[in-house]
Amino acid sequence: MEVRTTDIDGVLLFVPTPFRDGRGLFTRTFDTAIAAEHGVDLGPRAQDSQSRSWRGTVRGMHGRRGRGEAKLVRAAHGAVHDVLVDARPSSPTFGVVAAFRLDDEDFHHLYVPPGLLHGFQALTDVADVCYRIDRPHDPSEDVGVAHDDPDLAIAWPLPLGPISDRDRAAGSWAELVATG
Repeated sequence: MEVRTTDIDGVLLFVPTPFRDGRGLFTRTFDTAIAAEHGVDLGPRAQDSQSRSWRGTVRGMHGRRGRGEAKLVRAAHGAVHDVLVDARPSSPTFGVVAAFRLDDEDFHHLYVPPGLLHGFQALTDVADVCYRIDRPHDPSEDVGVAHDDPDLAIAWPLPLGPISDRDRAAGSWAELVATG
């Protein structure tokens, strides 16, 4: 498994090597030893979650206050346009927006350190996204920034599909930055 750095400080792209033959394929989707070599430890309290989205659906931009949360994100089925925003004021890449394609062909997955905003758009008719989070989700720590915030200028590749009421009501990047 190859591990690549990205344009955002601390974000890593894990690139497995699928073995394909006439039966299909086999791939390792996560390896704690390789992750540890790169400083990634999701700890013993990790929580796994999965979402299913229809083509065009946008989920995000979500983050956590307090300690934040580290997570490993991958598309188990279909493909997504995955977007991260560095919301850590002390980070050298604060405010940087980066996008990645995650799909069920290449099996790339992202390590997202605490303090980033995360969102995605489903590129296929059905897209299942799996998350391994370093601690149980605490809804009282949720923060959000609008998916169409002009300061972030996120380029979603498809016309927008379903968006939750929560995401439609999300605040702006400027509001998040002002509240620290």
